[in-house]
Amino acid sequence: MAQTAQLRHLEVVENEAQRIFKLQRAAYLRHPYPSLDERRTNLDTVERILIDNVDAIAEAINADFGHRAAEESKLLELFNCVDGIRNAKKQLAKWMKPQHRHVGILFATAKNRLVPQPKGVIGLVSPWNYPLFLTISPLTSILAAGNRCMIKMASNSQNLCRLLAEKFRQQFPEDMVAILPGVKPHDFTTLPFDHIIFTGSADAGRTVMRSAAENLTPVTLELGGKSPTIIAPDYDVETAASRILYGKFVNAGQTCLAPDYLFIPEGKVETFVKSAEKTLAERYPDTNDRSYTSIIDEKSYRRLRNTLDDAAKKGAKIVPLVPGATFNDELRKIPPHLVLNPTEDMTIMKEEIFGPLLPVKTYTTIDEVLAYVNAKDRPLGLYLFTDDKAVEEKVLYGTLSGGVTINNCMFHIAQHDLPFGGIGASGMGHYHGWEGFQEFSKMRPVHTNPKLSGIQMFYPPYTKLHSRLLDLLLRFKR
Repeated sequence: MAQTAQLRHLEVVENEAQRIFKLQRAAYLRHPYPSLDERRTNLDTVERILIDNVDAIAEAINADFGHRAAEESKLLELFNCVDGIRNAKKQLAKWMKPQHRHVGILFATAKNRLVPQPKGVIGLVSPWNYPLFLTISPLTSILAAGNRCMIKMASNSQNLCRLLAEKFRQQFPEDMVAILPGVKPHDFTTLPFDHIIFTGSADAGRTVMRSAAENLTPVTLELGGKSPTIIAPDYDVETAASRILYGKFVNAGQTCLAPDYLFIPEGKVETFVKSAEKTLAERYPDTNDRSYTSIIDEKSYRRLRNTLDDAAKKGAKIVPLVPGATFNDELRKIPPHLVLNPTEDMTIMKEEIFGPLLPVKTYTTIDEVLAYVNAKDRPLGLYLFTDDKAVEEKVLYGTLSGGVTINNCMFHIAQHDLPFGGIGASGMGHYHGWEGFQEFSKMRPVHTNPKLSGIQMFYPPYTKLHSRLLDLLLRFKR
């Protein structure tokens, strides 16, 4: 009986997704090009929803994680969302202007322009680890480009999902923005959207891409991977440690851009370990308190415990960084650990960690590091600590990743005028700023031919004059 009721509920949710899609598609066809004022109004509305519900949003995220500090949610998610919206509103008039493009000599009296137009109805699939930021940040680009949007949030973020669904429903008609609690990924990504943006694992990204292919729907995939972190020989280890440890252990390491493994020069590991122990003892004196985030669910908690056990069994040196901190099964708290001397047969070096464990490898030359990084899948982020411009250029131009932060970690994602996106196994496409506006726009080429057009001289029947004119064109240099 209960199973029958559940199936009926799922059918209702699926039908609801189809109903809203049809509403949004019809609304787009009625009004395919929202004005600058309409787009700014939509962005104002999203900003107001966030500002008016700061504490409720932080509490919903806390409830979904089981334990996450409000300060962390406000800094890493709410502030970045609001700041991104405000930046988009300032830039939007410039972004919307048609671009004038060069005209070839054969069409010298003609005009070329590139007109950004909304694609239509965008499907947005967001993950649980930064559930607000990774929903609102792409939504900002989507609305700035003049589109309508349907949103599927992660099953582990349903407290936040229900809250946002209610607040958006109060402020937006469902034919403009709709958040759908409970909808299944397959029922969502198989809809014939005009574009899909997905943030999540590489395996799930492949499934989304296959679903989208049935409708020839373009996709933006923000995946992840093992982001390498490199301390160059010239850089102060203690300064690097302070910055790396923040990027690694904020949100208990559950960040797609978190440093996944660290390369440090031989002979400097002990200095790094001592600095790490001192820093982490100050930042997280009690990993069971409110400053340290829980692992999202039991499955992830057990996976990380097994990953650490696997490394220990295969010979790695495990260094707990907070004195007296223990694993808390009830709160799903895993204290920060370094994993020294990891080998390639360990799970921790084969899979994205997504937790508070940091493998540390040593090297003697930068060339060794580049060879190792380049032998792996292209990562979402790469972090280099150096003040030596020659080393910076060698690493920057000798590797390829989604983005780079020099002398810190992850902060390129918080720059609204830099595009954010992966490459290869870490994703495809970009959002944020101008590139995000482009991603969700059809950059439509428009050629205006004049009454008197030079091309008319080349209409058939062909004569010797045509040959002479073509010879002149081929030899002409501008």
